[in-house]
Amino acid sequence: MDLKRITEYIFFFGLISIVGYIAWLIFFPFIAALVLSSIMVILCYPLFEKIIKISPKKNRSFAAAVTTLLVFFAIVIPTFILSTLLVNEFVSFYKSLDSTENFSFEQSLGGVESMIQAYVPTFELNITEQVKQSAEWLAPNIGAIFAGTVSVIFTFLIAILGSFYLFKDGKRFMEWVVEVSPLPDNEDKIILARLERALRSIAMGTLLLSIVQGTVAAIGFSLFGIDRAILLGSVAALGALLPGIGTAGIMIPAVLYLFFFGSLTNAIGLTVWAIVAIALVDNLLGPYLMSRGNNLHPFVVLLAVLGGISVFGPIGFIIGPVVISLLVVLIEIYMSNIAKYSVQKKK
Repeated sequence: MDLKRITEYIFFFGLISIVGYIAWLIFFPFIAALVLSSIMVILCYPLFEKIIKISPKKNRSFAAAVTTLLVFFAIVIPTFILSTLLVNEFVSFYKSLDSTENFSFEQSLGGVESMIQAYVPTFELNITEQVKQSAEWLAPNIGAIFAGTVSVIFTFLIAILGSFYLFKDGKRFMEWVVEVSPLPDNEDKIILARLERALRSIAMGTLLLSIVQGTVAAIGFSLFGIDRAILLGSVAALGALLPGIGTAGIMIPAVLYLFFFGSLTNAIGLTVWAIVAIALVDNLLGPYLMSRGNNLHPFVVLLAVLGGISVFGPIGFIIGPVVISLLVVLIEIYMSNIAKYSVQKKK
């Protein structure tokens, strides 16, 4: 190869690297929206295929628009209802902190505080005041909260728009990826299939499962006398997203609260509910949803989730496991090629 050709290659790959890096900077702010739209399309693609069969002239644009609207309302309506309930719960909770008639929790904690002060005289336990101060923090920061809310809404709208185009043109895009990739087509298809499985596993086996667990926890709180059941159930659902923490992070404190400051019967009832109901969800529904998952070790998933969040923010709990799944499939392809090469060499 002559010097001129080498120079051309260096210039071309240098140019494509620079342009690729700039393109990454342009698209990075929308990575959360792209991930969300990919998940929505993967989960709802069977619905899209059914709609396209009955659409006029099997028009992909029409089917994509109908499917996207269905997804939009399926997400917005439950989210609006849940948000309204959570706001009402929080407002009621904040008002109860100012009420002079509702200090049973603080009075109950007074006995615990006295016991500890017998050994640590400087110890103070004022949960109500701390929670009240935290609630009052919201007032001067309402602008930042509003800005964050607007950002979330904007990301969601971009994800919805992206879903429409992925429904409509996603198949052609995947074919283009396979065409431009230097890897053999079968290996490209393996990689894309594994990525789809990973996203589906996270969406079905993590997001949906956490929603179900949070709902079951909220029902348990309501049945056994825990106030703010919807609020605590939502916290339990968020805890269920984190491997190694789960709903136990909120269920155990709730049981302890009932045991020390409430009814022993309710404490036992909530314990049985947590063990039986939530365990059934974990052991029956969980494996079903995860059956087509990425089969990563739970500890690896935990590290991938925490590392992904630290690098990419909240959306990292999806990106982290997906990246690790991609790494695993690349290693598997590499090992498969090494094995084939070894067999051929022996022959």
